[in-house]
Amino acid sequence: MIVAAIAIDWKSAFVPTVSLLEIVLRGTIKYLGILALLRFVLKRESGSMSTGDLLVLVLLADAAQNGMASDYKSITEGLVLVATIIFWSFAMDWLGYHIPFVEGMLHPPPLPLIRKGRTIRRNMQREMITMSELMSQLREQGVEKIAEVKTACLEGDGKISLVKFESKNGGEKKQAAPGVN
Repeated sequence: MIVAAIAIDWKSAFVPTVSLLEIVLRGTIKYLGILALLRFVLKRESGSMSTGDLLVLVLLADAAQNGMASDYKSITEGLVLVATIIFWSFAMDWLGYHIPFVEGMLHPPPLPLIRKGRTIRRNMQREMITMSELMSQLREQGVEKIAEVKTACLEGDGKISLVKFESKNGGEKKQAAPGVN
């Protein structure tokens, strides 16, 4: 009885039941699809983590739960899926470093929200940032009025950075706020 309780089925633990190519294909499609959605739809939601970091975290959790590769059972299949996700994360970072176009897609340029003390409503609407959300972020950085802000931008990682007009003691104050929620 004790022997049966600790017996391990080595074949089912390591021999794949699903094609490894299918797992790589599923992981690739899921990674690239979610990366595109996060990059273009949820830019301001990613907060302090980069979109790629968030994506890897979510996909690795999903991979551990067998969510992307049909109903795989073996350790080998799980490792192939995790390796596929990590490969794409590395590949996107590598491509972004070496190809400026890819860098621009993965890490978009700052989007101006305030210029010379005036809001840029079109950009706020594009990112669905309400005036109350913007003011909340400004207050967190010690700004009470929009007129105090020389420029404020929504950064690619979802944070709002700002530059105040020169203070009375000289010099400009530069600050970066936590992401817009």
